[in-house]
Amino acid sequence: MLLVPVWASVLLGLLLGFVPMVGMEAMGEGRSDSEHAPNSDPSPSSPGSNCSELTVKLEFSTRVVEHEYIVGFTGYFSAKARSLYISSALRNTEDGALEWHIVPRQNPASDFPSDFELVHIRQASSSSLLTLEDHPYIKRVTPQRKVFRTLKYIPSSEPAEPCNATRGTQSWQSSRPFRRSSLSLASGFWHATGRHSSRRLLRAIPRQVAQILQADVLWQMGHTGAGVKVAVFDTGLSEKHPHFRNVKERTNWTNEKTLDDGLGHGTFVAGVIASMRECQGFAPDSELHIFRVFTNNQVSYTSWFLDAFNYAILKKIDVLNLSIGGPDFMDHPFVDKVWELTANKVIMVSAIGNDGPLYGTLNNPADQMDVIGVGGIDFEDNIARFSSRGMTTWELPGGYGRVKPDIVTYGSGVRGSGMKEGCRSLSGTSVASPVVAGAVTLLASTVVNRDLVNPASMKQALIASARRLPGVNMFEQGHGKLDLIRAYQILNSYKPQASLSPSYIDLTESPYMWPYCSQPIYYGGMPTIVNVTILNGMGVTGRIVDKPIWQPYLPQNGDHIDVAVSYSPVLWPWAGYLAVSISVAKKAASWEGIAQGHVMVTVASPAENDSAAGGELTSTVKLPIKVKIVPTPPRSKRVLWDQYHNLRYPPGYFPRDNLRMKNDPLDWNGDHIHTNFRDMYQHLRSMGYFVEVLGAPITCFDASQYGTLLMVDSEEEYFPEEITKLRRDIDNGLSLIVFSDWYNTSVMRKVKFYDENTRQWWMPDTGGANVPALNDLISVWGMAFSDGLYEGDFTLADHDMYYASGCSIARFPEDGIVIAKNLKDQGLEVLKQETAVVEGVPILGLYQTPSDGGGRIALYGDSNCIDDSHRQKDCFWMLDALLQYTSYSMTPPSLSHSHSRVTPPTGTERPLPQRLEGNHLYRYSKVLEAHLGDPKPRPLPACPHLSWAKPQPVNETAPSNLWKHQKLLSVDLDKVALPNVRAYRPQVRPLSPGESGAWDIPGGIMPGHYNQEVGQTIPVFAFLGAMVVLSFFVVQLTKAKSKPKRRKPRIKRPTYLQQQQQTTTGKNPGV
Repeated sequence: MLLVPVWASVLLGLLLGFVPMVGMEAMGEGRSDSEHAPNSDPSPSSPGSNCSELTVKLEFSTRVVEHEYIVGFTGYFSAKARSLYISSALRNTEDGALEWHIVPRQNPASDFPSDFELVHIRQASSSSLLTLEDHPYIKRVTPQRKVFRTLKYIPSSEPAEPCNATRGTQSWQSSRPFRRSSLSLASGFWHATGRHSSRRLLRAIPRQVAQILQADVLWQMGHTGAGVKVAVFDTGLSEKHPHFRNVKERTNWTNEKTLDDGLGHGTFVAGVIASMRECQGFAPDSELHIFRVFTNNQVSYTSWFLDAFNYAILKKIDVLNLSIGGPDFMDHPFVDKVWELTANKVIMVSAIGNDGPLYGTLNNPADQMDVIGVGGIDFEDNIARFSSRGMTTWELPGGYGRVKPDIVTYGSGVRGSGMKEGCRSLSGTSVASPVVAGAVTLLASTVVNRDLVNPASMKQALIASARRLPGVNMFEQGHGKLDLIRAYQILNSYKPQASLSPSYIDLTESPYMWPYCSQPIYYGGMPTIVNVTILNGMGVTGRIVDKPIWQPYLPQNGDHIDVAVSYSPVLWPWAGYLAVSISVAKKAASWEGIAQGHVMVTVASPAENDSAAGGELTSTVKLPIKVKIVPTPPRSKRVLWDQYHNLRYPPGYFPRDNLRMKNDPLDWNGDHIHTNFRDMYQHLRSMGYFVEVLGAPITCFDASQYGTLLMVDSEEEYFPEEITKLRRDIDNGLSLIVFSDWYNTSVMRKVKFYDENTRQWWMPDTGGANVPALNDLISVWGMAFSDGLYEGDFTLADHDMYYASGCSIARFPEDGIVIAKNLKDQGLEVLKQETAVVEGVPILGLYQTPSDGGGRIALYGDSNCIDDSHRQKDCFWMLDALLQYTSYSMTPPSLSHSHSRVTPPTGTERPLPQRLEGNHLYRYSKVLEAHLGDPKPRPLPACPHLSWAKPQPVNETAPSNLWKHQKLLSVDLDKVALPNVRAYRPQVRPLSPGESGAWDIPGGIMPGHYNQEVGQTIPVFAFLGAMVVLSFFVVQLTKAKSKPKRRKPRIKRPTYLQQQQQTTTGKNPGV
């Protein structure tokens, strides 16, 4: 029994010893991260001290470079030809003494033909620019833009933590950009419970994102990105960085004489894609092309990007990562060049932006159909709070936005290469973007027939393989979380085809199909519009054959709905749209239930390798549709949102409604109930109201169907016919609620003076709202808003309220109810930097029109309390009270008997606000057009008319559950089996000078980590096994102690042995 405890102790020691071995390995990685922190942390602490996490605040501004213009051509021409075309065009200008010259561009693309030129024109008039554009070979003339970024390091408010494994971790925070900016430095917040514990966990155990996504499985199969050219457009890369072994080319497109990275972000992005050691990238053997497009002062120009894009096309780049973005989806030189890039089979991956959790904050170019737009999640699969949300806003007001992002992946606390060596951790969608770019590079290297890899086929593989996150809607997660292995399986059994995004429409599926699932449809309602993206993997260009076919399922009541379809006449590049409008048939006006059907679409593309003339590839796809129908709600429950009269940036300069938000000066979120008014919409739905959107003039809806027309933050003018119809509708029982905002011409001129984030010669074309136009609309009832500008906190009906840059009521009927409050004069503060409090500012008015059966009108001077953009205190309770008044004629006692009620103003104290003289609203207005004098209204457009598809009924049972993992045609995942590879760690060789903890990588294959989930369970099993063994021996020892001890008998030695021993002891040894 003495040998048994020794064996047990050895076994127990081995089993228990495994637990600290795992912990020691994680600590070792953490030390590596901490060791190189001085390279990535601007203010490292001494060893052993506490390290405060730094937040880097990004301030961004841009301006037009004075006298410099980008002249775009219709094709690629030599420098001599471009100069001749410009000379020929400017020779015909009225100003014969016009001074101009071509600005030289010293970069690698200057020796090749180009499709644009940078021209300096002193005192260029509008006529000279128009003369340039009249030249047959000149496509467009746009101002040259200069971009500035400024980083400020701010200590985090979180408690300090020990320095081990944390000094390289930073959290980035950015104010919303007004133009295209780098998304490299993003917010480090999580949209999850237990935020602080999660962050500490990530600090203690740094994650290798490539291994978490199982890139090591493909490495073990011999795929490491070889032969794929990947471009990183960022801040450069040091020449002798130890993490990279296949940097094919570094190019500088800035005016600085260096190729190195002075900021660290370009190195980080390149490391996530292609690092070969420490913080390992996805594709270490890919051909890395570094494009330095930002200076160390964080300055860039549009022309730099255009030249660099042209060079990327020339170099036949396969994958391009672009971690910049901005709200300007009408920046034509940039957008056009992105289309040209993808048309040349460049797979562009771009970050969707760091402006979450607000909806409608997608950045360009990630919001384009041909670009893979990437959002961010944390390591607990929660949508990162900073990640921008959909929908796209290109299509407003008449249409509806598309689903974006396309896909999400890890973007919080991801480790990447430090600026000189070592690793660091960053957060932001610009971190998620290179994760997808690295995965795309690795996937492209696994395909034998590279001709099958294009922007459409790669996006099809990614979204079809994505893992959907539970409890998250499609405008947050797109198609789901990146699944590298499933994408590999799909891509390696892929056949060219068309597909749809989303692949089905299910208005009953919650929450993924939000906002469609949030409200059933009914007869008489505005058609529900779903904007589907067509992805065409067969070719860069394509078309829809004949017309889409609508096939309702008769057993599932498909004949209760009507469907209209509009679509892209040409699918280019690689994509198009399919807008599906769904309405309820008249026979279902009182019916409730589920209706189903599907739309069949056939796409054709020219066959590139078909020897037969005119050969085409075709692909037919099915779009299942499932809706919930309810009986038409009563008029009092129906609210109509006026979308038609909302304008936003781009194309014009429409300022924010809250002038305190100087870092976010543009109104660019769409002003839609599903973007920056999402919370208001959700509240109204919870109160039982049905909210519909009017994307056409007021003349285009049946007012007898609605209780209240809701106008919020309107910037557009009104057609005379709209004013006449609205008056008639209100006399017949329609009610109106108006939330206005500030409008002051002096302040608008002042905004031009102090706002460096705008074009130098731009002036706001309206204020926060177009108050003169609103006054024209409501003047018939003796109402008007003023040009006063007020802000301040107050209490109304026992609710705390905040008035943010709102106007006051200047005129109101004497028998109406008016509420007034004491507020600060913000206009005086802006104009003269003086502070004054104005007593009795009328802010809220309620009025019952005198006609028999007439409707009611409610006015409020500020919309910020229902706008998600910068809301400080919501006023949803007040909106409820106003709807009770307008829909049911129930005057809220808290307002009618309020001590703040005052005599309605007559409007004689000061003149009403007038339109800003010389404003350019007509350039962007759907109502105005230019005239020699003042702009005049255009002719009233015809109301939209939908051409309902002729149904082709199908007498078969519809699928019960439309949601499956999106499966492409001709793709069988079972045929692409993965080998049973065993992950291993290679031997570690002695470190060379300058290296730190780098793995020796034999044969060009990246070392594999064991599966993260399995690795985390090994210590648990080891501990349980040790406990079982320990319990066994405790039981055995207990049994042994419980038995009575017996004395062993003493054995006497034989006599002859004793005599022999005595004889031997007495002799001396002999030789």
